[in-house]
Amino acid sequence: MSIESLFDDCALDYDSERKILVPCFEDFYGTALEQIPFGKDASLKVLDLGAGTGLFSSMVSALYPHAELTLYDISQGMLHEARKRFENNKKSVHFVVKDYSESPIEGKFDLIISALSIHHLSDIGKKQLFQKIYRNLNDKGVFINADQALGDSPEIEQQYRSVWARQVRDKGISEKAFQSALERMKEDKMSTLADQLEWMKHAGFRKVNCWYKNYSFIVCSGSR
Repeated sequence: MSIESLFDDCALDYDSERKILVPCFEDFYGTALEQIPFGKDASLKVLDLGAGTGLFSSMVSALYPHAELTLYDISQGMLHEARKRFENNKKSVHFVVKDYSESPIEGKFDLIISALSIHHLSDIGKKQLFQKIYRNLNDKGVFINADQALGDSPEIEQQYRSVWARQVRDKGISEKAFQSALERMKEDKMSTLADQLEWMKHAGFRKVNCWYKNYSFIVCSGSR
């Protein structure tokens, strides 16, 4: 099954499962939002890569009422849910079905964000994407990536997975949702945190840093 189909199939239940499948949900997204350095009245151009149902974009939109949002996602089903999320929103929101790893990013942005998406790319794919993101940021623009990273050793990675499985089961995840998540995780192509920070620096980013880490869950940013 293609990655598009996997996410099309889970689009309806995706949001309701987030707070279970991301056990550190509040701190994870909260830290990502804290790294946006602009004033709340700024007229930002924002791009969300792998936007899914628009969850992260909606959080940014709530904080920045004058932001213009563009959402890229490979899954039509996910973007259908995103459109429903924003249907009563009078702000400028654009929805684009696109594989951002293969297609150009069109336009320049003040803020490029991504949540739980880039770990689906290979090491080479991540390197190329970071370079692409850098080129499509305005001067002093910022890239924020809230994602997952590979453990530094097989033993550490196994502990990450074991802790995650215990945490989501403790939160009461259904067996169907758990198995669906495991199926999607087969498409993961995780890279270590250290490698990703180095690739961002090599792409030209300044002030590269990891602001949050909880087992595999990380929040990193860099500025142009």
